[in-house]
Amino acid sequence: MTLIKMKNACVDFTLSRENVVHALQKINFTVENGEFVAVTGKSGSGKSTLLNCLGGLGSLTSGEYWFGEKNISKLNAEALAEFRNKNIGFIVQHFALIPDMTVFKNIALPLRYAKQPKAETKRRVEELCMQMEIEDKIYAYPNQLSGGQCQRVAIARALACSPSLLLADEPTGALDEQTSINILQIFKKLNQQGMTIIMVTHDEAIAKSCSHIVNIKDGIITNI
Repeated sequence: MTLIKMKNACVDFTLSRENVVHALQKINFTVENGEFVAVTGKSGSGKSTLLNCLGGLGSLTSGEYWFGEKNISKLNAEALAEFRNKNIGFIVQHFALIPDMTVFKNIALPLRYAKQPKAETKRRVEELCMQMEIEDKIYAYPNQLSGGQCQRVAIARALACSPSLLLADEPTGALDEQTSINILQIFKKLNQQGMTIIMVTHDEAIAKSCSHIVNIKDGIITNI
């Protein structure tokens, strides 16, 4: 089943009357439910812009973005926020953990926004900590964790509300080689369990391990 479809999707950033950056140009591609897709390309090619649009953090200048049967490109800001909360898990390169919150509170944050009961929040956070093998760090703070442990916390937080789509922007970029391999194994396991994942990466070896590769150059998809 098709989860994502983009039709002639364009994103322009107007810097001045004479200077318009065409960040995405007539993007057409689909992602099937359960795929693990790598998005590759040089810095400034449009990878992060594409990921932001897929996650409802950015808007198209023209074209369409369909998520299942819903035309996301037609949603207003409030509806986009609801779409993100219900459907999208985001993971970034430098973890984006809140330093004065424990692991438990960092992971619980999306559940609090979703107004989940305290008992259900506790159960879900403990379940995710077990899944990510960080149950012994549940009351630690980010500065007490290794980079790999921080990324496991970030993955757990992204999974807290059981999203349909996991978006990862260079999730291994700040990690050493062995830790990157370990984190990739987590993504592979999640994908095997049915999670749809789209991951931006500069690492060719990681890209080749995905279902397929989408390469972007100057805002244009050059292969699918």
